[in-house]
Amino acid sequence: MRPMPSTIPDGVLVERLRAGDAAALKALMERYASRIFRVARGIARRDADAEEVLQDVFLTLARKIDSFDGRAALGTWIYRVATNATLLKRRGRWHEVETSLEANLPAFKDDGHRDGPRDYLLADWSHTPETALQDGEARAVLSRAIDRLPAAYRAVLVLRDVEELSTEETARILGEPVSSVKSRLHRARMALREQLALHLAFPHG
Repeated sequence: MRPMPSTIPDGVLVERLRAGDAAALKALMERYASRIFRVARGIARRDADAEEVLQDVFLTLARKIDSFDGRAALGTWIYRVATNATLLKRRGRWHEVETSLEANLPAFKDDGHRDGPRDYLLADWSHTPETALQDGEARAVLSRAIDRLPAAYRAVLVLRDVEELSTEETARILGEPVSSVKSRLHRARMALREQLALHLAFPHG
């Protein structure tokens, strides 16, 4: 099977795939595999699950390409298939209990001031040098915080902050209103910031 040039537009590959051209499927797999794996891994947090989702997406692509109507970009459609497949896989893991997002959000007193020990309240990581935020320990803190997010919040975080998709495209992929995506993203970021602030205030706690 001769490889297809990487410059062939998605639309042309879709038409060739509909005509039964296996080389077109291979070209699409090469074009989108890394992105699909990254999204699935970010949401599922397991390499094995991400590999399964990757296979599921390309089986769907091969079997249901006729259902792609072209109203959205092919990449958006593929992201939607990948995200839905990953969330479905997560829902199947009923024995894994995720932490409520509320448990990771900041707490406030009745007078509106932040609640918590003084050292924690004075922690300000917004001006922390980039190298401090990228050290292994800080990355581990963020990774654990992402692990504890509910999968639906991880999905928004991955699509917006890792894949750098727009809020509107993320909303189309998830089939949700833009306002819901904005709210969920804000709360997910707050939860991660809270955990990193705790780490910086009490690095050995």
